[in-house]
Amino acid sequence: MKVMRNGDYLFCEYCSSFHFPEESDDGVRVLGEPTALTCPICRAPLVSASLEEQPALHCDKCRGVLMNQWAFAKAVEQLRARASGPPNPPRPLNREACQRRTLCPMCNQSMDTHPYAGPGNVVIDVCVDCAVIWLDYGEFRAVIDAPGRDRGTQQARGKQP
Repeated sequence: MKVMRNGDYLFCEYCSSFHFPEESDDGVRVLGEPTALTCPICRAPLVSASLEEQPALHCDKCRGVLMNQWAFAKAVEQLRARASGPPNPPRPLNREACQRRTLCPMCNQSMDTHPYAGPGNVVIDVCVDCAVIWLDYGEFRAVIDAPGRDRGTQQARGKQP
C-alpha cells in the first residue's frame, strides 16, 4: 500500500482499494510504512504516521511521535481550535523528565529536553538542528486538552452571527 499525498490514508495499486487508519487516543494515524529511523526511547523502528494531516513518525512499541516542529505547531493550533468540551485541569510538570537525555533519531545528537512553552505542562525533546520534536505517548493529548483561550475558538466563531 502506498501513502497518499495528504498523508492520512493508503492506496493499494494492486486492487485499487483505499485504507483509512483509525486515530489512536493521541490523535495519531499509523500508516505503517517502515523507516530507517529508530525510536529515541526504546530503539524500535519508527513507522510513518500522520497527526492532523501533518506527517509524523510513530513508535509502535512506546507509542511516541516524532514530527517536524512546524507541523507540530500547525496540528496543535488546528486541534485546539476545534476542541470541544471542558479542558482537563492543569497537571503538575514532571521535573524529573527534564533530566532525561535522548538522541535525535535523525542526526544522533543529543536532543534538548525542556518544558514545552505552550499549554499542557509536558516535557518535550527537541533537536534544533533537525527541527524535530519528540512527544511521549499522552503528551500531545495533554497539550490539546489543556485549558487556554485558544481552545475551542473555531466553535465560538461558528456560533457568532
